[in-house]
Amino acid sequence: MLAFIALLPILSVGVLLVGLRLPASVAMPICYLVTAGAALMVWQVPLARVAAASLRGVLIAVDLLWIIFGALLLLATLDQSGALNAIRGGFTQLTGDRRLQVLIIAWLFGAFIEGAAGFGTPAAVTVPLMAGIGFPPMGAVTAGMLIQSTPVSFGAVGTPILVGVNRGLGESPLVTAYMAEVGIESWDSLLRAIAARVAVLHAAVGWSMPLIILMLMTRLFGSRRSVADGVRAWPMGLVAALALLVPYVAAGVLLGPEFPSLMGGLCGLAVMVLIVRLVTRRTTRGATAWEFRDRTDWPEEWIGSIDLRSTGAGQSIRPALAWLPYVLVAALLVVTRVKAFGVYDLLQKATIQFSGVFGQEDIVFRHNPLYLPGTIFVAVALVTAVLHGMSWQQVRAAWAATGRSLVGASKALIFTVPMVQVFLFSDQGAMGYAKMPTVLAEATARLAGSYWPLCAPYIGGFGAFVAGSNTISNMMFSLFQFDVALRIGADPLWVVALQAVGGAAGNVICVHNVVAACAVVGLLGREGTVIRKTLLPFVWYAGLAGAIGYGVIAYEQAGPANLGFVLAVVAVAGFVAFGSWALWRDDGAQR
Repeated sequence: MLAFIALLPILSVGVLLVGLRLPASVAMPICYLVTAGAALMVWQVPLARVAAASLRGVLIAVDLLWIIFGALLLLATLDQSGALNAIRGGFTQLTGDRRLQVLIIAWLFGAFIEGAAGFGTPAAVTVPLMAGIGFPPMGAVTAGMLIQSTPVSFGAVGTPILVGVNRGLGESPLVTAYMAEVGIESWDSLLRAIAARVAVLHAAVGWSMPLIILMLMTRLFGSRRSVADGVRAWPMGLVAALALLVPYVAAGVLLGPEFPSLMGGLCGLAVMVLIVRLVTRRTTRGATAWEFRDRTDWPEEWIGSIDLRSTGAGQSIRPALAWLPYVLVAALLVVTRVKAFGVYDLLQKATIQFSGVFGQEDIVFRHNPLYLPGTIFVAVALVTAVLHGMSWQQVRAAWAATGRSLVGASKALIFTVPMVQVFLFSDQGAMGYAKMPTVLAEATARLAGSYWPLCAPYIGGFGAFVAGSNTISNMMFSLFQFDVALRIGADPLWVVALQAVGGAAGNVICVHNVVAACAVVGLLGREGTVIRKTLLPFVWYAGLAGAIGYGVIAYEQAGPANLGFVLAVVAVAGFVAFGSWALWRDDGAQR
């Protein structure tokens, strides 16, 4: 019963946002009240603690709104200057095939931005870019959310591992005793061993994500609504997957958690652009290039409130100058995140920290405005206005449009994030119960028993869903996963790796990430629709990772024909069979 009550906040989100499709601005205040009510009445958490957690949530929401504001401002500035027209033209010259465009922008460029900044920044960069070059805003948001899976475990230069897993395990005596037993000499070696396993697991599942993105794009947003149109591009989908994953795994195994997504995204971009230029130019410029349904036929739910079709149309911006703002964003994100450049330590001196609010010493909020990606976006937008020779009227129009678009996002996030914080800080109540996420995880572990590795990624995904962060999910559950693994006789490093992989996959359904992605293209109120589209890919990703992880763990005792590997083979065979069936059915229909 306690676990069921702890589940009520999540159920309320699912029912109101996904089931009833209420806008987040309506659903999330109700979900906040459900969560606060459970904390106050069942857990008997002091009102001061609920208030402190809620205040922390409001302050975090302000940081998120600053990121959204910066992303919107950069988009509006490029729109007003006419740079978006040049960017559209550049992609048309490279390839007119929208399937290849989504692989280049969302999967590869998004992975690079994730590696540099993390914390939802890829959606803030790639979603408006895709919408700006002609993607349906709903399609841009869907693709932008889906790619926040494979690269996320190594986002922000490895933060989910270096901070999330590191603090989650916290040099616990349980962990240090295991290290002494198996001969792991240092904490850094432990983290590197976990990072290598995370990279391998992601690669074992991540190859499918570009193919899933292609199939969803063509099925949901194509004129024929055909999965087969996406399947037909499978060679390029696999090329995009391998172009990212080969350097990604190499960096994860050889270099540690800082560089897999950065190196994978950068190398993948170079390889994919070269292949598109050399191999696909003839077909992508011809009649076989795949396009979205005609704009006049777009349903209302696809269309955002930000129209990018006509502003700045009369101005001519050279392609290199048009792309320069995105180059600056990427460069600044790398320079401010990679400690070797020396800027990171300098920016950290500007951190403002609040603690002890309402007497709650463990509820801490850190605010660093200079380090936030929003500050980089705003700075680049100001530089862009000068470089592109924009008039005062154009600059004012960009700022005014940004301010109007931000209002809707604030209504949703101002309740979403406090709800999450109350959920996370629901311990220290008079009843002595563990916090709600821990109660749910422990109930799941009791039910799963020795099959726990199959469930471990879903716990990580659940943590990311409610917390909005793989890092926070890893901090919450890494030690718990380690403990459960030891109890059932499983390799704890593989189980913690499954936690990190599931936490990464959970970002594709995270509510406040969806709110932020919707905000930058004017789709506020349709968050539930987006989650309905990304939920099944999350289930696939976490499920396949769990099966492979279980297979690896059980290999020593049961050999290759164990339950995990059997489930993984059946799942992949079903995936391939579905694609083949879609092609066969489509070919038959055309004949």
